[in-house]
Amino acid sequence: MGGGEDRATRRNGRRAAGQLEAGVLAALWAADRPLTAAQVKEQLPGSLAYTTVLTILSRLHDKGMLTRHRAGRGYAYTPVEDEATHTAERMRSLLEHGPDRAAVLSRFVSELSAQDERLLHQLLAEHEQS
Repeated sequence: MGGGEDRATRRNGRRAAGQLEAGVLAALWAADRPLTAAQVKEQLPGSLAYTTVLTILSRLHDKGMLTRHRAGRGYAYTPVEDEATHTAERMRSLLEHGPDRAAVLSRFVSELSAQDERLLHQLLAEHEQS
């Protein structure tokens, strides 16, 4: 893609599937209850078609990332994992499939803020004690 174009955006200006899935998941995590496709659509920026939102929800359900239950003629959806668990799983997966774990971890740690570094030290100490 080049020319300053965002990697998550296709050449025709449409958002890539991963970006759409992330937006749908964010809307569901922000909700305090299961949401229907219409309710998810209301939470998303832009003007996505209802059928697009429905397709994304169906794909996320098929991947095991959402549960659903009947709500009228359709379904209401809930994420299987909370946002922190999902993010941690993605981080772990990226780390496991990278060619040089030490380099990745070193770069990650070197770019932490002082506050995040203290938090990481605290969490590692708590983990060692358990």
